[in-house]
Amino acid sequence: MNIFADFQSRITMLLERRIAGGELPRSLDLGRFVVEPPRESAHGDLSTNAAMVYAREAKEAGSNPRALAASLALDLTREPDVLSAEAAGPGFINIVLKPEVYHRVLSAILTQGVRFGAGAPSADGPVNVEYVSANPTGPMHVGHARGAVFGDALASLLIFSGREATREYYVNDAGGQVDVLARSAYLRYREALGEDIGSIPEGLYPGDYLKPVGQHLAREFGSALKDEPEAEWLPKARQRAIDAMMAMIRADLAALNITHEVFASERALTGADGGEDRVREAIDWLRARGLIYQGRLPPPKGGAADDWEDREQTLFRSVDFGDDVDRPLIKSDGAYTYFAGDIAYHKTKIDRGYRTLVDVWGADHGGYVKRMQAAVAALSGGKARLEVRLCQLVRLMRAGEPVKMSKRSGDFVTLREVVDEVGADAVRFMMLMRKNDAPLDFDLAKVIERSQDNPVFYVQYAHARARSVLRQGKAVFDDFDLDPLALSHADLSLLTDEGERELMRTAAQYPRLVLQAAEAHEPHRVAFFAHELATRFHAHWNRGKDTRDLRFVNENDRKLSYSRLSLVACVGLVLASALSILGVSAPEEMR
Repeated sequence: MNIFADFQSRITMLLERRIAGGELPRSLDLGRFVVEPPRESAHGDLSTNAAMVYAREAKEAGSNPRALAASLALDLTREPDVLSAEAAGPGFINIVLKPEVYHRVLSAILTQGVRFGAGAPSADGPVNVEYVSANPTGPMHVGHARGAVFGDALASLLIFSGREATREYYVNDAGGQVDVLARSAYLRYREALGEDIGSIPEGLYPGDYLKPVGQHLAREFGSALKDEPEAEWLPKARQRAIDAMMAMIRADLAALNITHEVFASERALTGADGGEDRVREAIDWLRARGLIYQGRLPPPKGGAADDWEDREQTLFRSVDFGDDVDRPLIKSDGAYTYFAGDIAYHKTKIDRGYRTLVDVWGADHGGYVKRMQAAVAALSGGKARLEVRLCQLVRLMRAGEPVKMSKRSGDFVTLREVVDEVGADAVRFMMLMRKNDAPLDFDLAKVIERSQDNPVFYVQYAHARARSVLRQGKAVFDDFDLDPLALSHADLSLLTDEGERELMRTAAQYPRLVLQAAEAHEPHRVAFFAHELATRFHAHWNRGKDTRDLRFVNENDRKLSYSRLSLVACVGLVLASALSILGVSAPEEMR
């Protein structure tokens, strides 16, 4: 039950009447106004800017904008669910709802449970959410966690809102970095055979995580690889090292309760192992449509870029699709550029039927966005849209001090070390307590504090407290049926305190919040909402400590207690729903 969408429809009908009566033009775009919570609850339950948004059109039609606001407010007062409606300021209308509206909201929560606010199945088609896609050259570091959590929560949010969503990981298993991985693993292989390898040479991966790979190679091949030239042992070491790294990455992600449905291989696209060369096919596909040409690029302003070469080369007409400059696809040595491989990969997504693509990247890839969006536009004839969400850096702290590097990885703190120390719930929630494009300080000491200053504890404790209150109610009134469906029949008209009304108003905003967060691809909004609802719940609970009559369970008034337990159950269900979207557990109790 989305009261905001409901009143959006009602006000649309009122505007349509005025269009029919000539008070507003027939060309009016009825999708421009909003219905939202007012900034201050004292102003009412809903607010709309309809009269302000259409002020110019009202003037052009010979109507007074203030008169439009006043007449809309008057019509709204005639709605059976409206207690009052008043025009305010430059054209806002503040609406106060009758209590029965919120009683229906509570009944809907109790009937629908954690599915309250979920969207109907969408006809917009599936969404491909590609996230993490870390190079398989070592364990994941804490910086990867942010993109991993963001992408996973976004997929859950889209699914909750009614969309189909696929979680995908692009394995960068081609190129020079995996050859470096293979040589690093080969060095550990020699170590496993008893050779003193000394210090790790510059340019190889130094972490201890490659020791098990070297030991595996020693068990599988004995000393045979030592007698082979690099051209023979490199492919063997590379494949086994990649497999080991991907197993480690999957395990790291599983510790965060993250599972991808699809793992796509870059190497498979290149035909390097005898398969079809999908990159060449993609280039040929673009060339057949006149989007590839041979030419020279001018030197970039401000200095030469990494992909600029003063020579004739194969270029993609990315400027035609909004990019700043055309982009090279083949290097001087005949190898494909990274961009060429990424074009082929995104073509596979489009060929699989996706028209909405979301890529979650690190902030250092911001300069790559336009060219990739241009490629998707070209590959789909403008029918597919790529949205790139950039995740800013995470600064890992402990009690305000930067955390030292990990011995296991060699040069960074691993994701698994952080999850093992503070738990998956803390990592997931805190990674979503800032918008993805804002820098984030993650303090290992703060996120395990049992205080209101720790957001994840505060929200989880609110859910646990709600469950505790229900258990308390059952202990006092052992004949109470606390099944949500039974609670939906409580006399909710008894909920008249302002703190109770504030909880009802906040819970009623959840369907709107979920829809807007899904449309904006911003799961952090769900975390913010959960914290706001938890704050209001704790505040009202604390009022009951000081004023006995406000307690949720009143031994002297069973009917009022049952009604209040219905409200508590609703708070718990909405919190559980929000936490589920975020991938965070909703504990029954916290000790």
